[in-house]
Amino acid sequence: MQPEITSTIIQLFEKLLLGQVTSPISPVSGGFMHRMYKVCTENHTYAVKHLNPEIMKRPAAMSNYKKAERLEAILESADIPIVPALIFDEKKMQEFQGNYFYIFDWHEGSITDWNNITAEQCWKAGNIQGRIHAIETGRNEQTESTAPELSAIDWKEYLTKAAGHGEEESLLKENLPLLDYAQTELNKARQSLPNITTIIDEDMDPKNVMWENGDPVVIDLECLDYGNPVSSAIQLSLQWSGITLCNFDVEKQKAFFQGYLKAYDNGFRDYKSVFGLTYTWIEWLEYNIQRALGASQDKAEQEMGLAEVKNTINRIKYIREMEDKIKSNLQF
Repeated sequence: MQPEITSTIIQLFEKLLLGQVTSPISPVSGGFMHRMYKVCTENHTYAVKHLNPEIMKRPAAMSNYKKAERLEAILESADIPIVPALIFDEKKMQEFQGNYFYIFDWHEGSITDWNNITAEQCWKAGNIQGRIHAIETGRNEQTESTAPELSAIDWKEYLTKAAGHGEEESLLKENLPLLDYAQTELNKARQSLPNITTIIDEDMDPKNVMWENGDPVVIDLECLDYGNPVSSAIQLSLQWSGITLCNFDVEKQKAFFQGYLKAYDNGFRDYKSVFGLTYTWIEWLEYNIQRALGASQDKAEQEMGLAEVKNTINRIKYIREMEDKIKSNLQF
């Protein structure tokens, strides 16, 4: 890891009076956008998240994080099993030397191997998501300002920008019809969603749930927001049932929804009609195309972006191939 970030974290801990760092600060694998580190002092062990500087430059970044912090406190009050960011000087987010950090208590649980997720774990994950959605349920007045946000990615423009970038250009050129189809289906589904709003955590995929003695605890809550629970449920059910690895398991998706509906039931059942929501992956694809084409000057960021472009296009292709099978499983 970079020596400057080590020095910055040590100085941050001194400023917050958390004690002297006693062991080498070690990176922790996991997230695709931020960096996480294990930091030990003489009295305690912490997980420190260094927020991606490119993300923090976005105009809405700070307000989005503040909203997530407020919702995190609501989840904590509702006894949802989460790992909340710690508060120092009455703040969760710590700004120090131009960097932004969240600090957490270290947990010894482990993330499930994506290849070995069980139906029982899917049930428990669905149940937690249902409990989150059940905290607050509302309906928006149907106005222009509350109309669904539609995807408007110009894939041909990205193809033009990718000229001269061998792999990126060929991947986009080969898959333009598929990406146009996916965007059309996604927008149709968003326009068909029922008018329901709850607290949602669309980032609660298997990499963001730790397990200890069979009990789950949710981490990485920076994506908490208000949104549509139907959209959140269908997308997370697919991630827990293997879509990320292109290995969909019908029983795991059924288990997710069984756990979910036991905790929260808004009466909606026509998930088949909003299947297009599964193509939300195109927005993750766009972000990674930008990374791969050099939105960040960090070489490692660019390489990770290209790797995720490949992975995400493969997932979109797989979802297209599996449409009929998944739709038949979305009937309750």
